[in-house]
Amino acid sequence: MKDNCVFCKIVKGEIPCYKVYEDAEYMAFLDIAPLNLGHVQVVPKKHYRWVWDVPNFGEYWEVARKIALSQMKSLGAKMVEFLTHGMDVEHCHIWVVPIYNDEAFIDTSARKKFDAEKMQEISEKIKMAI
Repeated sequence: MKDNCVFCKIVKGEIPCYKVYEDAEYMAFLDIAPLNLGHVQVVPKKHYRWVWDVPNFGEYWEVARKIALSQMKSLGAKMVEFLTHGMDVEHCHIWVVPIYNDEAFIDTSARKKFDAEKMQEISEKIKMAI
């Protein structure tokens, strides 16, 4: 854990989040400035800089797959896009972004905002479908 890392603070419970998944190694929560409704961040609980630094790489991606399948089932997403830029927060994370229309790729410059009630509703839907 790093003291100044926002994702480490979320994992430790110091910053609230809309959690959709948690196990011994990983946590997944809604992005607060989502690219689309239901956009989830999947992070390891231990601090790693890059996705490829995670020792159980395949296990990490299996968590992302669970989230994606849940988004399709619970939110009606046609497909899901995975992104691993890692430039905005220096704690590895997988963006799991549901796609609802026929766009080939999500516009990463267009952030959305939803109120707390909607965020809670969406997080519950995703959780229940996992």
